[in-house]
Amino acid sequence: MNVLFTADQALGTYALAVRAYTSAGPKVPFDSSTAMAMVEYEGSSKSFTPVMPVLPAYNDTYLADSFSASLRSLNSAGSPALVPKNIDRHLLFTVGMAVKPCPGQGNCQGPAGGRFASSMNNISFVFPKTALLQSFFVPQASSYKIVNGSGSTAKFHTDFPDQPTMMFDFTGSSQPTNLAPKEGTRLSWIPFNASVEIVLQDTSILGTENHPIHLHGYNFFVVGYGVGNFDNKTDPQRFNLVDPPERNTIGVPKGGWIALRFRADNPGVWLMHCHLEIHTSWGLGMAFLVTNGVEEKDSLEPPPNYLPVC
Repeated sequence: MNVLFTADQALGTYALAVRAYTSAGPKVPFDSSTAMAMVEYEGSSKSFTPVMPVLPAYNDTYLADSFSASLRSLNSAGSPALVPKNIDRHLLFTVGMAVKPCPGQGNCQGPAGGRFASSMNNISFVFPKTALLQSFFVPQASSYKIVNGSGSTAKFHTDFPDQPTMMFDFTGSSQPTNLAPKEGTRLSWIPFNASVEIVLQDTSILGTENHPIHLHGYNFFVVGYGVGNFDNKTDPQRFNLVDPPERNTIGVPKGGWIALRFRADNPGVWLMHCHLEIHTSWGLGMAFLVTNGVEEKDSLEPPPNYLPVC
């Protein structure tokens, strides 16, 4: 995050400090060190005692959520907030932790002897051996569905669900017992220039947690935020469609939800994943296939013949 501040305080030296935020609880280890720098006014004396900031607690979820919810865009003539108003695709993705059976007859270190996993809509993403973008131009299996109406030979599994595969009390204290995630490389098909709304919903299957979600290829507008389960009837009435912040990474609140909007005007295959690396390796991700547009300028150029393959 880049920030601007006004140097309007009394002459002196001030400490600039940042510390980690964790929502996973004390049992999950993390680097608790505090990073510091000094902001020193020109003309200040070396004898000044630095003014130290008061830092929040490592697990101050209320403050973290309130800060994110307070952000606004400029929405000026030079930097308009072009928030999609009419939505073509409404998507609801659950995000969170899960557990899979231990392979073979072994006993793994996860809950009840299973393996830790992560998932979106109860699907753990599996990275394919062939790069997804390479597959946009090189068909890999006859069983894939042709998805590009402009005549490209791109073929993918494009059946990633628009809604959770099972509806339940996502943030409740009691969770279903049969939610072992499926595994697969399944993409969500988006027509070029479609307006998309994604609600990312945290789950409490293995405990609620803040998940920083990053989308490749796009910025999105953060139009809504809340705690508990998303209500499709009442919550959209509170969306900020005037001056929401424009970002490419956002934390799904611990035990809550976040609503994003963007226009799919960048063709290709774009990964969306948790920026906690261990969660991504456990499957907390998916990918969008955005098809080519009609005009040449709105289409992804094929790689040259001499380009080495992955």
